[in-house]
Amino acid sequence: MSETLKFSSHNIKNWLESETGSIFTPVHANAQKLTDGMRNALENLADASKMLMDNSEKEIQKRNMKTYGRARALSKLARLFSDRIKQIKVPDKVSYDSFNVFIQEIQKAFSVIEVDIRNWFPRVSPFFILDRRRFLAVFEKAKASLKEMQDFLTKEYIKTKTLEETFQLIDKLNALESQLVGLNERKATAENEKAIIEKEITETKRKMVDLKDKGGISQLDQANMQIEALSSEVKHSLRHLQKPFVKLQSLTLHGEGSGLTPEEVQKLNQYLENPFEALATEGDGYPLLRQILQKLARLMSEGKLKLKPDKMRKAEQTIESMNKNSLENIHKKCVDALVRRSRLSASAELAETKGDLSKLQEHIENLERRKNGVETEENLIERGCNETSEKIRNHKNQIEKNVLSFMGKRIRIE
Repeated sequence: MSETLKFSSHNIKNWLESETGSIFTPVHANAQKLTDGMRNALENLADASKMLMDNSEKEIQKRNMKTYGRARALSKLARLFSDRIKQIKVPDKVSYDSFNVFIQEIQKAFSVIEVDIRNWFPRVSPFFILDRRRFLAVFEKAKASLKEMQDFLTKEYIKTKTLEETFQLIDKLNALESQLVGLNERKATAENEKAIIEKEITETKRKMVDLKDKGGISQLDQANMQIEALSSEVKHSLRHLQKPFVKLQSLTLHGEGSGLTPEEVQKLNQYLENPFEALATEGDGYPLLRQILQKLARLMSEGKLKLKPDKMRKAEQTIESMNKNSLENIHKKCVDALVRRSRLSASAELAETKGDLSKLQEHIENLERRKNGVETEENLIERGCNETSEKIRNHKNQIEKNVLSFMGKRIRIE
């Protein structure tokens, strides 16, 4: 097995040129020569078309009835020739593909011109004989140039097609590698920007924690936690009165003689909705609750508020217990907790802290949006890097295969 030659993407082209210069350079030079020759042939053909137009226009102006109609037909035909020739684009840089396309455009235009000559030149006869001959002579030379180009393409240029494509692949490979370098630089910039944003987010969150600790927020949180615990305790203490309270509320709503005052009705509703707040806003000895319980007990004893025996027994026990001040201790705790929370909530220090926290939170949200934008860009760049790397691998593989097929040499581009 022959040795595998190793090259970088930057020096493979020089090596390939030195190895194939004796084959490729003459062929490419001949392709350029033929292209230049055809450019001249097309220019001559354009001049010949203009000659037909000019001479036919002169004859039209004479208003000679014998030649007028034929002169107009020739003028129109010459203008068509000129327009078709102008549409043929001579390649700026000659390659196998551009040379092939150039030939196809010329062949298409010449085929139509040839049909028009065959159909229209006999109708112009016997006039403009010399002009037609001059045009046909130029056209035949152009056709001969086209035939020479076609023969060269199929017999000579085709042999170096793979080699030319390989040079083009090398140029594309170098461009892709430069593109990948740029993408990696953009990726590094995005990663650095993301790290800076994440650091700023962390520092801002730390500032928020410090503010909460120093600005009364933590004390307010503790007060709220205490209130939550007391709420559960109050609910537990009043659990056996829940059903009786609901029935008492129903009697009140339907006007069936509950005996409760408007103030007591309002407090009853509060005990059902928020037992903690209801108890915490009671005066010493929770007088409104005692009045409600007294009327509840009376309605139960009179049979106006019916409960199942077990629920009735538990409700009576709870009422008896509360009449003996069983809620006194928890009532004091609720009052103190509510006062403490109200005092903390109303403090100027807390208001200032909340304002500062709101600004910091808004700053964090802006940073998060910036971070999301950077991450989106990162993902796009990463996808671009992967796609470009894949193209680079494919180009390298194709170059290696082409060199093996054209020269029989194994190479590896690193």
